[in-house]
Amino acid sequence: MTPPYLLLDIDGVLIPFPAADGSTPPTHVRHTVLPTGRHPDDPVPIWLDPSQGGILADLLTSWLVTPVWCTSWRKDAATIIGPLLGLPDFPYLDLPHPQITTSHPDGYLWKRDHVDVWLADAPAIWIDDDFTGLDHEWAAERTAKGTPTLLVQPDPHLGLQPEHLTEVAKWVAQLPTAHAV
Repeated sequence: MTPPYLLLDIDGVLIPFPAADGSTPPTHVRHTVLPTGRHPDDPVPIWLDPSQGGILADLLTSWLVTPVWCTSWRKDAATIIGPLLGLPDFPYLDLPHPQITTSHPDGYLWKRDHVDVWLADAPAIWIDDDFTGLDHEWAAERTAKGTPTLLVQPDPHLGLQPEHLTEVAKWVAQLPTAHAV
């Protein structure tokens, strides 16, 4: 079996959403970035945990997973977010720009239709903060049909935590052809 894809979202995963009082986790450092298409006078503030870069880089360079950005940041994930965290360069899914008012227009995460086609029958770990029960059912069905699929869903106000990456490492280790790092 080829290494599973690790599909990695950004908003709510690497960039936590502010709490109701506007606060962000104390571990995160503020950056001001200029995503593609934004006017230079209209940069975007983001908060990233600098320690996540090293932790993620260890996993991403272990050859146990094949990383792919799966985010509405698209190419900016690789050119802005990755470098700020010191991550190695890796590809991104070129997701469409849907004209939707909710991230669940069909009851499940809007990205899933595109991810499902792109993955075909490849095993996958997908880290996103915005799954619904229908997404978890989809992952269970893929797994039952012989395509191991793990969904990891961080709290969007806390983002990715060390225990999420421990879960990923344990899951990968139990795959039939997993090798220790």
